[in-house]
Amino acid sequence: MKRFQNRVEAGKLLAKQLKKYANRSDVVVLALPRGGVPVGFEVAKALHAPLDVLIVRKLGVPEQEELAMGAIASGGVRVMNEDVFPFLSLSAEEVEKIILQEQKELERREKLYRGDRPAPEIGGKTVILVDDGIATGSSMRSAVEALKRQNPAKMVIAVPVAARSTCEEFDRPAIGEVCVCSQTPEPFMAVGLWYEDFAQTSDIEVRDLLAARKHEPTA
Repeated sequence: MKRFQNRVEAGKLLAKQLKKYANRSDVVVLALPRGGVPVGFEVAKALHAPLDVLIVRKLGVPEQEELAMGAIASGGVRVMNEDVFPFLSLSAEEVEKIILQEQKELERREKLYRGDRPAPEIGGKTVILVDDGIATGSSMRSAVEALKRQNPAKMVIAVPVAARSTCEEFDRPAIGEVCVCSQTPEPFMAVGLWYEDFAQTSDIEVRDLLAARKHEPTA
């Protein structure tokens, strides 16, 4: 499958698959910082929808940061990846220390990105939840759990790339959750392999994109 040039191109292509949600006053786009925000910006712009962030922090294993033992999200949500724990030599105290560190970073980012602006109203809305891809799925599971507590009418998990099995896991129309993936390569391996440019998105970029979208007209 063709690799995306960057997150901007990925967002534009993803938006084409979501065009049925364009120009609707009940649609909100929420992006997972940091990498999901450039993708979400292009989606929100194309759909004429408001853009905001949902903060999720991966709980990485010390010295194996790419291995996620879980994730936390705004609202006190915690999702643990029980499959990896049998292979870890971490005490309960060490796990809680990692969670506390990530909680502080989550709160810092919420303040930095949103300032004093309140989080958007989600109840009864169709929420399009965007990231630049799904790897283990722990971050997205936390995001979904956080949103469920706010009673959206429908959730659309939208990413440019993920493993087919992962997309199927999040595609549950019977309970108001659907998953849209632009590409589902096999073998999948890692999100970054499917981008020519996968440079890290900075906090400043996230803040600037949110500010730019805030001043654009919506449905």
